[in-house]
Parts: sequence; C-alpha cells; structure tokens
Amino acid sequence: MYRYGEEEIDAIARVIRSGRLFRYPGTQQGDAEAEAKLLEREWQAKMGVKHACFTTSGTAALMCGYAGLGLGPGDEVIVPGYTFMATAAAVVAVGAVPVIVDVDESLMIDPAAIEAAITPRTRAIVPVHMKGLVCDMDRILAVARRHAVPVVEDACQCIGGTYKGRRTGSMGDMGGYSFNYFKVIGCGEGGMFVSNTGDLYARGVIFHDGGAVFRLYAGELNMPVFCGLNLRGNEILAAMMRVQLARLDGITADAHRLRHIILQELDGCDELTLMPFNSGPEDGTGETIGFRFADESAADAFAAALAEQKIGAGRPINSGKHVYANWEPILERRGSYSAATNPFEHPLNAGVRPDYRPDALPRTLELLRTTVLTGVNPDWTEADARRVAAGIRNAALRLAAPAGAR
Repeated sequence: MYRYGEEEIDAIARVIRSGRLFRYPGTQQGDAEAEAKLLEREWQAKMGVKHACFTTSGTAALMCGYAGLGLGPGDEVIVPGYTFMATAAAVVAVGAVPVIVDVDESLMIDPAAIEAAITPRTRAIVPVHMKGLVCDMDRILAVARRHAVPVVEDACQCIGGTYKGRRTGSMGDMGGYSFNYFKVIGCGEGGMFVSNTGDLYARGVIFHDGGAVFRLYAGELNMPVFCGLNLRGNEILAAMMRVQLARLDGITADAHRLRHIILQELDGCDELTLMPFNSGPEDGTGETIGFRFADESAADAFAAALAEQKIGAGRPINSGKHVYANWEPILERRGSYSAATNPFEHPLNAGVRPDYRPDALPRTLELLRTTVLTGVNPDWTEADARRVAAGIRNAALRLAAPAGAR
C-alpha cells in the first residue's frame, strides 16, 4: 500500500458506527447499498469488466477463478515458475495439479513454454503480472484460443496496470487481485475476482459464499447452488477499499511519470541493458524497472552498488517465496493435511506427474539470477527520480570500467 490516511479511517469508522459489518443484510435493497456491493460495482467500472466479487484474499480470488472454470481432479493448470506460491497452491486447493513452466526475459510466463506444456488435460493457463509488469497477453491469448484453453489472469501484483489500453485482470476468462498490505492498493488483506462471463462468475460466487443458498441473489445465478466455502469480504474492508480504489489512478500515474523520468535519464547509457517490456514502458503500474546482465556476479555487483547509494534493488532469485524451487509443499506433493484429500494422490490425477525438481527450469533460474529489479515509489519527487537515475548510471559506469580505474 502506497497511500492511506484519514479518509480510510473515516470510512472504517462509518461502517463501525452503522453496526453493519456483514455484507448481506437480508434484503435485496440493503444488499445493493452494502459497501462490498458498491466496491464491486466501482471495480467493474474501473477495470472494464461485467462482474466482480470481493473476497478475503488474492488466494481466495484465484480459487474462485479456478472454481468458476469448474477445475478439479484430472485437470492440469499451467503456472509460471516466478510468482508467489499461492498461484499454484490455489490450483491444488481445488483438486487440480499445477504444471510449472519457464518465464522469458521479461520475467513473465513464456508463451512458447505455455504451448509446449499443453496436454489434453490442460484446463487453464495462468499468466501472472509480476511486480507491476505485464505478460505478453496477445501471444498468450492466441495460444489459449488455438488450444481452446481458458485463461485465469493473476493480477495480484499489478492492480491498475494496463496492457495496450486494457486493464490487467480483465483480459482472461477470469481475473484475480490481491488487497494485502504489499500491493499497490489494499486493506491489509482482501481480494477480488472478475469475469465477463455470467456462468463462470456465478460458479465463483457460489464457491466463495457457503451461505449462497440462503441469499436473495441465489435465484439470479441460473444454476443449482452447491456447497461453497466462506471467502466473503466484509463491510469494514470494503469501505476502506473504496477509498483505496479512488487513489489508484493517481498512484499509477505518478509511478509512470517518475519511471519515465528515470528511463529518459538512462537513455544512451550503453553500459545498461534494460529488461524488455512486453508492450511498452507506458504499460503495467509503473513501479518496476529491470536490468539484464551477462552473468550472476555482474548482476550481484550491480545490486550491491545500488544498495551502497541507498537505492533499493535486488535479484529476484533472492525473493525466496516467488521462486518455484522454494515451493516445498508443491515440490514434495504435500497438497493437503490428509492423504485422502491430497490432489497429488487422487486417482484422477494418476497420469499427471509434472517435473517438480528444484532444477527443472534452469532457464528461469538463470534469468532470476542475472536480472536486477529496482522499484519506483510514486511518492518520490522528480528530484528523487533523477537521483535514482544518476545512481543507476554511476553504478553501471563504475562496473564497466577497467578494474584499476574503479
């Protein structure tokens, strides 16, 4: 979360004073006025989607997206090797099996790796927009159409980002967002799933609300209500998120403006190789710039040189939880607290044996070792952005100089 203050406090206080903390009051009119319902409508308008549902977390949002597609035992879901483990863990939670594939030089899922991994069991592709950067959605959607496989867009780390004019999360069959503290906007913990397809959305809504059969909206779902979970967002968090949503465009506009200044200042610095953008530097959320290096030692030295100048940067291989090789529960196929409910032991998944070795994706590991990412804070001044650009340039020039001249 970049910006929050008195407006969020006032919104939370308003809900607490109202005494209404649960989103479903028992009347259709009351539901229409619920903070959660208002947030969902505002989210639909902002992201350009037909349906949105507020959940308890980004993981819950992804689970609802997978449930919306009817995923379960016997199904494979393609995910990238660079993402938070929840992308894959949510697949396991609905009984399916994640198939982990390479990223490319943009650090986003490689469309060619997706196509190579598709089998008759493949039921979903999950592009993940990491660190406010965007996947190559044109190529991914083309692969998906060619093989008639749905797409679940994981936009948890790219709220408000764009790809060629379209909002991240809005381009797939389902999309998911996270509102935890570490995201562009948030409420401590929360999420949202979206869809433009009514049946997929309805199935996700039933899954997210274990009391769906008792709700007035149940008659509008056009399908029998099954047993779901309780993944509902509440009124306090929804009120806070409505304020946060109003801040979103200002945050991303400022990040883009500052990133543009940094990139302009670095223009012509031949000692630097920028990590490629999948559509252009005007897309995504504007909060990340990446640099590519020939080897791990050069990348490590560059990150250290930036740290000396108090410029936050790091190699993504060191992020731990975002690297597939560290997803121990997945790699060890411990998919549940009970062997009987472990998807990796389910008879319908008997023919699904993905390669879960820590070194299964050497290309991904090499890219994560030889890339350095630095962040752009939307609250910087323009002078701050120029200072960061000068520090980046100085680090690159120093490391490129002969050893005796450093």
